[in-house]
Amino acid sequence: MSDVLRQLRQQQSRAGARPRLLQRFEAFLPVDPATPFISLGEGFTPLVHARTLGRAIGCPMLQLKVEGQNPTGSFKDRGMVLAVAKAMQEGSRALICASTGNTAASAAAYGAHAGLEVIVVLPRGQVAAGKLLQAQAAGARVVAVEGGFDGALRAVRELMEDPDPRQPMTLVNSVNPFRIEGQKTAAFEVCEDLGGAPDYLAIPVGNAGNITAYWKGFSEYRSAGLVETRPVMLGFQAAGAAPLVSGHRVDEPTTVATAIRIGDPASGEAALRARDESSGRIEAVTDEEILDAYRDLARYEGIFCEPSSAASVAGVRKLAAEGAIDPGATIVCVLTGNGLKDPDTARREARLPVVEAEPSAAGVRRALGW
Repeated sequence: MSDVLRQLRQQQSRAGARPRLLQRFEAFLPVDPATPFISLGEGFTPLVHARTLGRAIGCPMLQLKVEGQNPTGSFKDRGMVLAVAKAMQEGSRALICASTGNTAASAAAYGAHAGLEVIVVLPRGQVAAGKLLQAQAAGARVVAVEGGFDGALRAVRELMEDPDPRQPMTLVNSVNPFRIEGQKTAAFEVCEDLGGAPDYLAIPVGNAGNITAYWKGFSEYRSAGLVETRPVMLGFQAAGAAPLVSGHRVDEPTTVATAIRIGDPASGEAALRARDESSGRIEAVTDEEILDAYRDLARYEGIFCEPSSAASVAGVRKLAAEGAIDPGATIVCVLTGNGLKDPDTARREARLPVVEAEPSAAGVRRALGW
């Protein structure tokens, strides 16, 4: 324990006040001297004590891991930085992924930073505007296919089965093990911010890589003697896209939470193991419950997240109302992405109108009804 802690502290000291993610957690990552330590400033996102919202839902120790503060606005950057670094190390010239949007934005940004071509395959008409524009702005080649994310991922995996040797290419979806390795660093940060593991870790579940990564991170920190316990894992799927809850693939998933609109999660089995090993739960929440939490996060805590992020808070609120969570427990809800990624939903859900006024103090007073 002391040796590992000493090594981590030495790495942090060498890297400065804002260390690179790969440097900070080098002892726990599959990196070596040949791995390029690239960075866009990912990781080290805040853990916010949600006092007002926590009291409102009966969980006063509610904490929010705000992953929307990563460089491209989602948790995907943690895994992408390592996946791209290893692709560079292996001589890859291009990256490819299927995406509901966030993976595309992240791959495009890190690919641009690394000087690699990026190809993203998206379900036509199902990607939030902010995410699509991020990928295009960073120069990714975008291919839109009929159907949902699951079909897009199948197409990409089939393409990788017969690669072009003249164009070495790396698949950077969460089936790439380096993605999971990078994403587990969020669990390390949670433990260090709290001084130990939380009692519960609540997280949205789409392709199921992130719940898998968090469980791996908590397990590794406990094995290293850095924490004594691991949390109960709580995963939440949208009711219209809940294959792990129903026990079977969903052919046409539907939900306002586009980032978790996935009917056949690639890491589904690993997510179920995380649930079972932690004595946890994977439950469904409705779009109405998700949007209620989405609005309340902004109204009570000032945190504007994308709808899929709010599934974690919606689920905790639901379980707390059922008496399934100890009111005194420390609960961390992962907010996976920034609300600016989905401006259309934000516009639809806005509750207060814009009131026009003359450009004077009197005009503003009249508009406000003062």
